[in-house]
Amino acid sequence: MEGVVRVAVVEDDPTVREAVGEYLRTHGYAVSSFGDGVSARTALRETVPDVVIVDRMLPGISGDELCRELRAASDVPIMMLTALGEVEDRIDGFAFGVDDYLAKPFSMRELSLRIAALVRRSHAAQAASGELRAGAFAIDLLRRRAWVRGDEVALTSREYELLVFLVRNDDRALGRDEILREVWGWTVGDLSTVTVHVRRLREKVEEDPQDPRHLLTEWGVGYRFVARGDG
Repeated sequence: MEGVVRVAVVEDDPTVREAVGEYLRTHGYAVSSFGDGVSARTALRETVPDVVIVDRMLPGISGDELCRELRAASDVPIMMLTALGEVEDRIDGFAFGVDDYLAKPFSMRELSLRIAALVRRSHAAQAASGELRAGAFAIDLLRRRAWVRGDEVALTSREYELLVFLVRNDDRALGRDEILREVWGWTVGDLSTVTVHVRRLREKVEEDPQDPRHLLTEWGVGYRFVARGDG
């Protein structure tokens, strides 16, 4: 199962921004909203979501410029929202690195379907390239190697498989029994096995294992991996 899809909405019209945010949250997305390009740029430099929705006409810096900067820094899927619907404007948007283009007015249902399509294509591209990325975490699935904040970490085979499972389920509460089943393949076993491996993994990927920012304990459930824990 995939983790919660994180969407950043950059829209200066508060009515549109709030309506989009409310609709997406109701449908299970984690949404961060910004009313101008400058604040969005600052936040997105720290944390890259799964999808970015950008209005073309923004105060501070334009949506075009924000898209250029985002694309130069990452492969995050970008959808542009705009009142400009001419063919030339759509071509311009794609030239800035936009993956999809939705002209106002639009239906929320169509927006949701397009976001889902962007996420599917992004996951398929990652699988094809053999790469898995989430925040400061990067995993080479073909060579079974992992990096955190740019530094490679030495993992045992089981630690590596545990990290891959956690990253693929970013921001989802995972029971120890589920982790044991999916990572170890055991339907019955000692749940403390999971506890020990999570503790060892924290020692390798957390800056302060005593105050973890990514591998969090979910009391009464198990654990939750949070890619955006830095900062």
